[in-house]
Amino acid sequence: MLIPHPLLGPRDAQEFVYLGPAALIDRPQITFPLTDASAALDAFHVYLHERENPAGLHRELWFHEQGDRSWLVVTRDTRTHDIVGAELATDIARAVGRGRGPEAPPPANKDTA
Repeated sequence: MLIPHPLLGPRDAQEFVYLGPAALIDRPQITFPLTDASAALDAFHVYLHERENPAGLHRELWFHEQGDRSWLVVTRDTRTHDIVGAELATDIARAVGRGRGPEAPPPANKDTA
């Protein structure tokens, strides 16, 4: 199975490690101090344990372990294992405001707090 890496071209799937559905990018945002611990636990329970098992096109996270160490979101047909496309996970995360790029706010400095 070949994965069409957006930067390196077609790569053998054996170079990659499968993580799971691309919905893992949408990890719940928990702010501290917690005002509703029960709601936070419920959100993480859904995030960790309640997943779909679709027949057909599915978006998945793959890590290029034996290559440039990038994360990809691969669109694959689960019935035939045909890969339709792949995108850099960082591009997708930034597009939805989850990345650490120029669009994301800088991390808080503990020394100045």
